[in-house]
Parts: sequence; structure tokens; C-alpha cells
Amino acid sequence: MAKKKTNKNKLKNKLTFKYRFVVLNEETFEERFSFKLNRLNVIILGSVFVFLLVGLTAFIMAFTPLREYIPGYSSTELKKRASDLVYKVDSLQQQLTVNDLYIENIQQVLIGKIKDVTFNKDSIAEQLRIEDADFATTPLDSTFRNEVEREDRYSLFERATKKTDIVFFAPISGKITDTYNPKEKHYAIDIAVQKNTPVKAAADGTVIFTGFTADTGFVIILEHAKGFLSVYKHNASLHKEQGDLVKSGEAIANAGSTGALSTGPHLHFELWNDGYAVNPLNFIDFK
Repeated sequence: MAKKKTNKNKLKNKLTFKYRFVVLNEETFEERFSFKLNRLNVIILGSVFVFLLVGLTAFIMAFTPLREYIPGYSSTELKKRASDLVYKVDSLQQQLTVNDLYIENIQQVLIGKIKDVTFNKDSIAEQLRIEDADFATTPLDSTFRNEVEREDRYSLFERATKKTDIVFFAPISGKITDTYNPKEKHYAIDIAVQKNTPVKAAADGTVIFTGFTADTGFVIILEHAKGFLSVYKHNASLHKEQGDLVKSGEAIANAGSTGALSTGPHLHFELWNDGYAVNPLNFIDFK
């Protein structure tokens, strides 16, 4: 028992033994300030400091945006952003799929793989068949017809308004060496010119394809209004990129003789409407 009391007294004396901390001027040894402390004070102050530091850290992590940087922390806002990104990625993936299919169809046009379109006349007739109906006029129909005729008689805007068809211009001047011939699957006209002659846009439009193929060389395709596409093949170089907007008569390429199917410097010009090849000579005067 005596030893235990002695050990406790020694521990108590060690914890409560006071030390004097003095700060002196190095040159004059003048005492600047001093204070007394013991081990117990140091332990208590250290514990309080650690407790405050832990509490402050917990407060910052719990009530400030810094908590989002903690590994494994789940934030509602982060989840929302992640969900939005997933939807955007899915939408972009669908758009890429559509674009890939569109480009694949364009490539089918470029290499000449065109599928014949067949129509079932019976099914068309079935769709256009009109059930037996009573077309006899009634007094109400006559009144309505008279009102419409009266309004149209004095309507200036209806007569003054006219739908303007798209106008195409010759993309290049030269000698036509081969014409449009669907039977031989030549859905274009060939115009012989000197190499590097500027090739111009046949009408206002948007560049939807630029590229190089082994058979047709450098190719550029423009999309125009009213479902028209114009195709320019065997170019020596291209001046526009996919997505560019072009004006009618604007230079888009230089004529050349690139591609295995070319026999000399010329422009292979195709015109398509709603997915069908049309004769460019029916729309453009090359004289």
C-alpha cells in the first residue's frame, strides 16, 4: 500500500511540477516575458487543441462543399449530375448511330450500290381505295363554298404569293463527255475540264460529306433545299469540310482525275432528289 501511495505521489508531483518558460533578449539577456506551466497543463491544452481541430474538421466536412472531395462520399447533386451525363451520353450515342446510318447510305450512293425500288400496285390501290360515300351536296356545303369564293376573289396575297423552286447553276464550264444514263448505272454527267479548274456549288446548301474513295477519288456532297443532293467526284482537292455552309457559285473543290474510275481531268456531277437520282440536264443549263 505504501508503495502504491508513493507511486501516485510521484506521478502527481511529475504532472504538477511547475516549470518556468522564459524568453530573453539574446544581447542584453533582458527578460521579455515568461509564464509557468506543468505537464498537466500541457496535456490539457493539447487535448483541447486536438478536440477543437477534430471538431472544426468535422464541421467543414459536414457543412461545406469540401465534403464532396471525401472518397466514397455520396452527394445528391453529384448523383443528379451523373444521371444527366448518362442521359446525354445515351442521346449522343443515338445521334451517332443515326449519323453512321446516314453516312453509310451516302457511301452507297458514292460507290454505286443503289437498290431498285419496287412498288406493289395492289397495295397502293388498296390504300387509295375510297369507301362508298355520299358526295351529294347540301345547303350548308353551298353556303360554305360561296363564302370561300367570295374571300378568294378579293384576296391579293394568295395571288401574289408564289412558291419559288430551287435554282441550280452549272458547277463548272466544260465539254460534256458522258451524259445521264440509268440503264448503264451512270447517274451523272461527266464534264471534261483542265486540272485544278474551280468546282462551284450548284446552289446554296450544307456540306454533308467530304472524303476519298479508291474508285471516285476526292468526293464532296452538298445538301440543298427541297430534298436535293449534289455530288461532285474525282476532284483534285477539296476546299470545304463536313458541316460547312456554302453559297451558290462558291468554290468548293478543284477538278482533277483522282480515283480508279477516272480517265482524265473531269467533274463527275450527280443530282439527287428525295433519294432518287435525277438528270442534271433537266435542272441545269451547261451551255
